[in-house]
Amino acid sequence: MALTGLFLCFFLVIHLAGNFQLFLPEAQARESFNGYSKLLSGNIFIKAVSYILYASIIIHSIDALLITLFNRKKAGKYEYDKRGAVSKWYSRNMGVLGTVILIFLIFHFKDFWYQYKFGTLPVDSAGNKDLYEIVIRAYGDFWYVLFYVLAMFALGYHLLHGFYSAARTIGVYHPRYVAFIRVFGTWYSYIITFGFAAIPLYIYFTHY
Repeated sequence: MALTGLFLCFFLVIHLAGNFQLFLPEAQARESFNGYSKLLSGNIFIKAVSYILYASIIIHSIDALLITLFNRKKAGKYEYDKRGAVSKWYSRNMGVLGTVILIFLIFHFKDFWYQYKFGTLPVDSAGNKDLYEIVIRAYGDFWYVLFYVLAMFALGYHLLHGFYSAARTIGVYHPRYVAFIRVFGTWYSYIITFGFAAIPLYIYFTHY
């Protein structure tokens, strides 16, 4: 859980950095984003990393399900249980948050990854598949944008607990580093959440 989670945290940084190209002026954003998408789909190293990504998502999801079922099985069996008083609500609902994220990922892969790999996309002036156009069209739907933003906040709360928990799991819990890891994890969660959430909002309010 910790290792796949940390790998996914690293991937989110790369993915967000690539998506920031969508904030460029339209003509430049189209050329840059479509060229970037072609690079990711045609690079052997990137393809290898993508398989690790897919495996990480599957393993992380299955592991999370098993942990959730185990915790529910044990719930109520302890005479003294004050978790509600000493833990954050999102740390007690990682399964719910994870489910929201998984549902989002299914739609996200269907609407973008699947379309790029197997759909019939228009091409831009450089002859690249015009994924930029697909993104712009998708974020023209207010309800899709709202769903995306809510999913990003679910991701943010998931990260607030998950990043720090993963660091503890792999043994990074020395008093000298704990405060730094907590602050870094908090800011990381904020940047990822608001960074991704800002993209569909920006497109919706500037293109429609």
